[in-house]
Amino acid sequence: MGARYPLVFLILLLLHGTKAAPDPPVPGWLTLSGRRPVVVARGGFSGLLPESGQLAYNFAMHSSVCDVVLFCDLQLSSDGVGFCHSSLRLDNSSDIAQSFPNRGSTYQVNGQDVQGWFSLDFKSKELHDIVLSQNILSRPNTFDKEQQLLSLDNVVQSVLAQQGEVHAIWVNIEYNSFFMEHGLSSEGYIVGLPKEFPVTHVSSPEFAFLKGLSGKVRSNIKLIFRFLREDLVEPTTKRTYGELLKDLKSIKAFASGILVPKQFIWPQNKDMYLEPSTSLVKDAHALGLEVYASGFANDDPCMSYNYSYDPSAEILQYIDNSEFSVDGVLTDNPPTASAALVCMAHTKGNPFLFPPVKAGPPPGEGENSTRPLIITHNGASGVFSDSTDLAYQQAVKDGADIIDCWVRMSKDGVAFCLGSTDLNSSTTAATTFLGKMTTVNEIQNKSGIFSFDLLWSEIQTLKPNLIGPFADARLERNPAAKNAGKFVTLPEFLDFAKASNITGILMGIEHATYLIARGLDVVDAVSKALVKSGYDKETCKQRVLIQSEDAPVLTAFKSFPKFQRVLTIEFDIRDASKPSVEEILQFANAVKLRRSSAARVNGFFLEGFTDSLVNRLHAGGLQVYVGVLRNEFMNLAFDYWADPLVEVATDTLSVGADGLVTEFPATAAAFFRSPCSTGQVYMGYTISPAEPGGLLMLAVNGSVPPAPPPAPVLEPQDILQQQLPVCPNEPMFRTFRCRLAPKEKEKATGKPEYNINLASLDG
Repeated sequence: MGARYPLVFLILLLLHGTKAAPDPPVPGWLTLSGRRPVVVARGGFSGLLPESGQLAYNFAMHSSVCDVVLFCDLQLSSDGVGFCHSSLRLDNSSDIAQSFPNRGSTYQVNGQDVQGWFSLDFKSKELHDIVLSQNILSRPNTFDKEQQLLSLDNVVQSVLAQQGEVHAIWVNIEYNSFFMEHGLSSEGYIVGLPKEFPVTHVSSPEFAFLKGLSGKVRSNIKLIFRFLREDLVEPTTKRTYGELLKDLKSIKAFASGILVPKQFIWPQNKDMYLEPSTSLVKDAHALGLEVYASGFANDDPCMSYNYSYDPSAEILQYIDNSEFSVDGVLTDNPPTASAALVCMAHTKGNPFLFPPVKAGPPPGEGENSTRPLIITHNGASGVFSDSTDLAYQQAVKDGADIIDCWVRMSKDGVAFCLGSTDLNSSTTAATTFLGKMTTVNEIQNKSGIFSFDLLWSEIQTLKPNLIGPFADARLERNPAAKNAGKFVTLPEFLDFAKASNITGILMGIEHATYLIARGLDVVDAVSKALVKSGYDKETCKQRVLIQSEDAPVLTAFKSFPKFQRVLTIEFDIRDASKPSVEEILQFANAVKLRRSSAARVNGFFLEGFTDSLVNRLHAGGLQVYVGVLRNEFMNLAFDYWADPLVEVATDTLSVGADGLVTEFPATAAAFFRSPCSTGQVYMGYTISPAEPGGLLMLAVNGSVPPAPPPAPVLEPQDILQQQLPVCPNEPMFRTFRCRLAPKEKEKATGKPEYNINLASLDG
């Protein structure tokens, strides 16, 4: 399996070696025992690595709570040796069909013919040579072909090798009847397990099998009846699992608990929204039965829309509600479940541990602890259509510090908030104004229906249209609210913000030069609106951030010393030269970086941090904001383990960002309410930042594409890309932003000077 693994696991121990000891009963846990629920790792860390391989099991032990239970789906070889593999067909996730091309078989399984490669057709010696592979397309195949199929004995050896930690093993026998038909005894195998094997749970969906084990296994082994789909028939009682669900007393006669699909507890309707919980957990607890919920995976495409693609929120729904708590969760992503249990549970409604970072230069060492600002991207646009009243209301409810308005202009000069000046991206404009489709190369390289071509009265006839960035992959956002909400004018946005308990607002300005040519002055509109609302006054407690990629726009707002000016750098950079930092400081006091500028990415793997970039910007007195963060697992590098909380932790604790720009402010807010958000160990565990390059060390040679060329270093010429039109000779006509005519000195330096007609702000 490779001599390099001990070193890799040492690294993992250093990164995730702080483990939570099993805690005593504490108020708030509504489990049967009153203790913290158990994390059960299905095939180890199978959400990242080929399931049931040594790497997956070791990763689970090193990255989860110390009492994580390792789940082994038992398959028997022809000579009666138990192997761990979730599927009866081994060819679904291994190279067995290539290694033994003529050894496939067809068997009847639960009344149906199944063709494939089965463990009972091979001796244990042959199965030990089988190599595992990933069979879920959303997960990396980078670690295929190097992890061998493990026997239960192999898993036990891995567990016993963890000195100072005691991990348990859960053995699940899904197909006892099938193996019995072919002369193999699952019961004999389980009863014959050595006493030193740390097996604590044995489960099966077969009634008679578990009942037969009762009294034959050690007293510390819990027998758990596993429920399958409600319409399926249990093979020995000939009753459906739905019928057995109503007869828990019969199960209590021989079992300690039940393992059920998570939908048995919190059902989902056909539209993938939660329905009220069932009474199953309470009913089972009343009989003295533990309840374990299965089916948790961070990349579950059928996760309820109620969770907004935050897998921790789903776990918390089962363990941290006011009515009940399951006794354990069976998950493909044990670190996420561990974090939910230790770091996130019982924190809802808590205040933030630290205040947001203050305006001005980044704090130095030894200064008061702060946290990054939570800055929205078009409001809570992961939940409601961007920049609508509902998106802003949700953002405030979710704990955002800064809500943003990217200001667009209608044809008749009405300023309003929307994520793009192309109405196609987030409205129903294409259904009504297809004839307005045009191409504006100064704005984008594709056709669109632009706000400046429609009157405000026409725009008001449109509906919002919530389309997530991964809708084509069937990861839709809150489809029940697809067209909900109304568009917000700039004055309406400012009125809402001033009435809200937030830290401040962000005004985004794009395409100012082009709009000037159309007779629309977006800067003038923003400036007047801010002055009218009193945001320029020192008495106004809320902050104002002005963000643009145009240096002239930010220069114009130097007239308002209270406002922070944020330069958008919407292309990847690996560093910034000292002259470029000095250039930025002439007109801005903060920058917004792309995520891929804060952490280098190769394919879907993190390669490294751009430490020198953030440090250089901070050293120059510039605050650094990073975004855009999105919860969907397809947006996350594999090093984030399909968990958006890990990216939040990484940008906070490793990148050192002063603000996080996100479409899901609730996720960031939940992290900053957690005792683990400080980076310190809490109850022996914490949410660790990603370690760039760690997974790449484990990759099979040739499985990762060559690293892309390094991003450029930011230079002054990259910053001053656009110039404003020259101001008219008569200042009285200067009612828009403009550039003063070049002076001799300016011609020599090549640096223009900018001006704004402040007189136009009066009144």
